[in-house]
Amino acid sequence: MSENNFDVVVIGSGPGGYVAAIRAAQLGLKTACVEKDPTLGGTCLNVGCIPSKALLQASEEYAHADKALKRHGVMVENLQLDLLTMMGHKDKVVSDLTKGILHLFDKNDITHITGSGALGATGEVVVTDDSGAESTLLSKATIIATGSESASLPGIEIDEKRIVSSTGALALEEVPGHLAVIGAGYIGLEMASVWGRLGAKITVIEFLDRIVPGMDGELATNFQKMLRRQKMKFKLSTKVTGAELGESGVALTMEPVDGGGAETLDADIVLVAVGRKPYTQGLGLEQAGVKTDGGGRIEVNEHFETSVAGVYAIGDVIAGPMLAHKAEDEGVAAAEIIAGQKSHVNYDAIPGVVYTHPELASVGQTEEQLKETGIDYTAGSFPFIANGRARAMSATDGFVKVLADAKSDRILGVHIMGADAGTIIAEAVLAIELGASAKDLARTCHAHPTLNEALKEAALDVDERAIHV
Repeated sequence: MSENNFDVVVIGSGPGGYVAAIRAAQLGLKTACVEKDPTLGGTCLNVGCIPSKALLQASEEYAHADKALKRHGVMVENLQLDLLTMMGHKDKVVSDLTKGILHLFDKNDITHITGSGALGATGEVVVTDDSGAESTLLSKATIIATGSESASLPGIEIDEKRIVSSTGALALEEVPGHLAVIGAGYIGLEMASVWGRLGAKITVIEFLDRIVPGMDGELATNFQKMLRRQKMKFKLSTKVTGAELGESGVALTMEPVDGGGAETLDADIVLVAVGRKPYTQGLGLEQAGVKTDGGGRIEVNEHFETSVAGVYAIGDVIAGPMLAHKAEDEGVAAAEIIAGQKSHVNYDAIPGVVYTHPELASVGQTEEQLKETGIDYTAGSFPFIANGRARAMSATDGFVKVLADAKSDRILGVHIMGADAGTIIAEAVLAIELGASAKDLARTCHAHPTLNEALKEAALDVDERAIHV
């Protein structure tokens, strides 16, 4: 049984799982990672973050060539879309990265086991392979990192052909004439952007009265205006009550959330993007005594340990934002704690990014949250239209907003809408992680001309001393 005896067994090989396995191995722990799918990387690498960003990049380049390059004196004639090649690029990116994880496992002497893992008796993980054969791993510590899956709506059956989840939306064989997107969060708007740029008519249906719930309200309002300029149509405060498949499309039945008459919307493809739910089925949680909350998430303490000693959980299966980088940080922390070190995750410094055009990025608290908790704050903002690099790029949409404590000047939140917002936000995350003040950020010398100067100017504006506006 020595070959089946490990210090750590990780169930799931997504960003949280494979990072936890690598960190545990780096710390000298004999480590195995159990994955039910034939490739490593979980949802993020296979049917989530990575393929969606490949299509977002490719579709943005297509739209840029079609509409924007002429402003820079670059004339493109007879522009054509080769969707098959675009999808091939996406698939190659995914294949290369998943193979890369396998290489990292080999490099760090991590045992990769294919099969579905579940908790067995104390200190055991039972693995079932595709043939139904079972094997038992002995482990001093087990980390559950099984991630999440797409949520659905009652009465709407996802067939991944006409009614699709994000997985199906990444693999459409042709550009739909009309794509209806149920849900105005990260995933829905990113997929709407991909297919809208490629020529689809887009209608976004959202139950709430705003888009990108959880993002700063001012950011969301301005973002919706930008998306409308890209010809996206929105039906807010609207609930979908049914979907009927026809020969060539789907008829959606909708009605106002506050009551009113029903209406029908015809679409070629319907994307259901109403969020994600923890993937915990088949793990044997109840039999093992692992407690979950009302939302099906695994309950953990500050050390990521569940109600069962020696069993840990990270990523989308526990509370918090369902983000790959959050899972990665938790994976590192859990492995270090298991190895006897002290480690933690600062949840005030977890960024969120929407990879549309323009991009949205946010870290820390929103104005709505600060008002709700009664925290006295000062806000500073700066528009990209006043930034030299943004003008040179013809990327002047959007702004940066910095929120700071009125007394201490400590940065409480940063919210960005604009080109490369997902990259710029890293500076703000570091500032919050180090407890920096708005003045600290304002005093930091920024290279000129760069988009990041907009962040410095917003920090200056907290003290009403922005230079270029």
